[in-house]
Amino acid sequence: MSYQEQNRRMWDERVPIHVASEFYDVAAWKSGRCSLQPFEASELGSVEGKQLVHLQCHFGMDTLSWARRGAQVTGLDFSRPAVDAALALAAEASLNARFVCADVFDAPAALGQRYDVVYTGIGALIWLHDIRRWASVVRALLNPGGCLYLVECHPLTDVFEARSLTAQNSYFHDPAGTVWDEPGTYADQGAETAANVSVEFRHPISDVLSALLEQGLQLELFHEFDHTAFARWPFMERHADGSFRLPAGMPRLPLLYSLRARLPA
Repeated sequence: MSYQEQNRRMWDERVPIHVASEFYDVAAWKSGRCSLQPFEASELGSVEGKQLVHLQCHFGMDTLSWARRGAQVTGLDFSRPAVDAALALAAEASLNARFVCADVFDAPAALGQRYDVVYTGIGALIWLHDIRRWASVVRALLNPGGCLYLVECHPLTDVFEARSLTAQNSYFHDPAGTVWDEPGTYADQGAETAANVSVEFRHPISDVLSALLEQGLQLELFHEFDHTAFARWPFMERHADGSFRLPAGMPRLPLLYSLRARLPA
């Protein structure tokens, strides 16, 4: 079985768990909560009337949060249950959106159009074995003058083991990836699951930036943040804004990063 098929089976099983989880809190989203990070709207700027595609969109909450801000959105994911859940969520929220089931590397052919914004969010890049091929997909999807906006877990966090700040893994990319066999999910660690094998790939920030620059994109913004969207380690503290941070007295580490890069007109 290919790594893509193993990962797809894992995600297919977890979609209904995530939709029902307190972590995603779909009920609050339906009532108007925005699922994006607080800084995203200001960093990307107005999306009113723009064509936006969200790669690896899962079940579409972030995609539809951009729709609420006025974007004409398309979401793409390789999991059919995720796409079906996204379509159902859009219908319940009375939001116009297109969702397509396809592998991200097949996105240009599957979508058949170009966009003003290519967006990708937290936890997407680790599922891709080839970051340069991904960058070529981004370029192929962009209108001249359009931009990529990316928010992602900082790859430094993957250096440390799961329960402490003890260095365990290499920071740099390993083409073979890392195989995991773990039940549950970050959204519900106690959930009973059967498809537990997955393969992840680390991508240093230098690799991500180099891949985009090689495709002719121009970097406009790059930020690092000392907070993230989930408890990466069990001793992290949740703040009133919903972010997770390391306790006072511990070293401040980069936990998220964002970048905006533009294809010249």
